[in-house]
Amino acid sequence: GQIMAAYSAYRVQEFDTAISILERFAKLHPNHPSTPYAYYLRALSYYDQISDVGRDQKMTQEARQALREVVGRYPDSNYARDAQLKLELTEDHLAGKEMEIGRYYLMRDEYLASINRFKRVVEQYQTTSHIPEALHRLVEAYMKLGVRDEAEKYAAVLGYNYPGSEWYEYSYALLNPGQARAEAGAKDESWYEVF
Repeated sequence: GQIMAAYSAYRVQEFDTAISILERFAKLHPNHPSTPYAYYLRALSYYDQISDVGRDQKMTQEARQALREVVGRYPDSNYARDAQLKLELTEDHLAGKEMEIGRYYLMRDEYLASINRFKRVVEQYQTTSHIPEALHRLVEAYMKLGVRDEAEKYAAVLGYNYPGSEWYEYSYALLNPGQARAEAGAKDESWYEVF
């Protein structure tokens, strides 16, 4: 029936057709045993269209929303675990896009614009791999603006959560020029403990 037609469209990458069939099916048959699969296949139809970080992220946003729907509506289904993993990858992808834009602004000395992007990563994408760099970039941008207390605040968060990361080392060096981190204290205290 409809699910098989949608799956066939999905397999040949006719994603719009698959999505349309699946949305119609879910609307007409909300309690059907195949409805969780319909939501999942719809999410995959968006997910498989995600392109690289340098492109428009509309499809990534659509995939994120559809994957959240699978996890939210059918948390105990066979599809929820895979949807959750793909959701995390999608979040990382979106955070990567924000980081790319933030770095662009930072390179152009547009510090407030870069700060907004890096803050968005820290606030909206906490579980991604981009957090340590985003925190460091906030330190960097605030130092360029001459707002040392804000820079110290983000460095403290970075040092507390990622004490061994290279981004913490970079932030420490920015805040303490000419002083190696090992010299900060004999018992290797973290930067945030120094203040």
